[in-house]
Amino acid sequence: MQNLFHSIDTYLTQYQDYWRFEPFFASKLPHLPWLQHNPSLCEWLSQLTPQQVEYYKQNGDALTQACAPFFPKLIHFLEQLRLPQVSLSGLQLERGIDTGVPGRKLQQILAMGESALQLKAGTEWLEWCSGKGFLGRILASQSQQKVTSFEFQQALCESGQAEAIKQKLPMQFIQGDAFAEESIGVFNRQQHAVALHACGDLHVSLIDKAVKSQLPAISLSPCCYHLIQSESYQALSQPAKQSALRLSKSELRIPLQELVTGGERVKRHRLEEMSYRLGFDILLQEKLALSEYVPIPSIKKSQLSEGFESFCHWAATEKDLVLPAFDSEEYLAKGELRFWRMEKLSLVQQLFKRGLELWLVLDKAIYLQQHGYQVTLREFCGRDVTPRNILLQANRQAD
Repeated sequence: MQNLFHSIDTYLTQYQDYWRFEPFFASKLPHLPWLQHNPSLCEWLSQLTPQQVEYYKQNGDALTQACAPFFPKLIHFLEQLRLPQVSLSGLQLERGIDTGVPGRKLQQILAMGESALQLKAGTEWLEWCSGKGFLGRILASQSQQKVTSFEFQQALCESGQAEAIKQKLPMQFIQGDAFAEESIGVFNRQQHAVALHACGDLHVSLIDKAVKSQLPAISLSPCCYHLIQSESYQALSQPAKQSALRLSKSELRIPLQELVTGGERVKRHRLEEMSYRLGFDILLQEKLALSEYVPIPSIKKSQLSEGFESFCHWAATEKDLVLPAFDSEEYLAKGELRFWRMEKLSLVQQLFKRGLELWLVLDKAIYLQQHGYQVTLREFCGRDVTPRNILLQANRQAD
């Protein structure tokens, strides 16, 4: 894992100019940012039609092949990011266990639950940031072992406990703050800890307390890496601490910015809203000489149907600005042009998102190895079920 980390770290550092930016703001530039150092890439991007951009957004392999001539060893870099998928046979659920769980979420929970059951170390479970305990229900019903479900929101604890009692499951919900020192009191050396999509510092807190408590095993699917208390990422392992990369909160969002989009209606709404926002930004620059970006509040989708001019007046009112007369068709056209420039920039950043995510996960994996755990990284489900599909499993080695 250290060799893989160093390989990813080297590539991300070498090509950091191609992912360390925000496409929304970079789209303001009069030309693509890599024109001097990689003119062939810029020429290829500039010639893409909106239809081609949409095609590459949906087809990662095609994007890789198209961009390979512009980035030495790109294909090798991306191939090493491929993780094996957990082999699942499918769990047979008792009646009512999946009560209240929406379809796609149920697929994630079942895959995560079966993956944890395959490792199955310890004599009980700790469900970290449990919500209503959907995952805990699966583990309790399948293993008949005690589940301690730790959750911050009291209402979720009460709802989860009531359902567990109704279904006669050996589950105990405990309300508490995952960041509080006293939360270590719910840990004991018989537990296999599980966490599905624990955000940012919540999964870091689990790793820290699990190591201190010498838990026999951890099954963790990390998510939302940017939800941290510090202003920049705090590396855990020695290799990550020695890396030249220092990641800001905004950079930690990059792995989460998926280009895989929904149906035509969703794409149309996004094109419309982003073009409106970008067109309004250009309007403020040219008519009011505002060089700094003015953030606009979120807007109801129904309001967009009132048109671009109406949007501009609404946004100006929200920010206490007075607009002069303007040609709405001209500025909407400018906004749409900038939208497609932003999308082209996003295609380049897309090449590095999974590498950045694996850099972050490997940091945790190597840290656990340094503390006596045998660690595996796999995908517990397909990306169509959830893009956050990396499963870190750690099994503590005997002293």
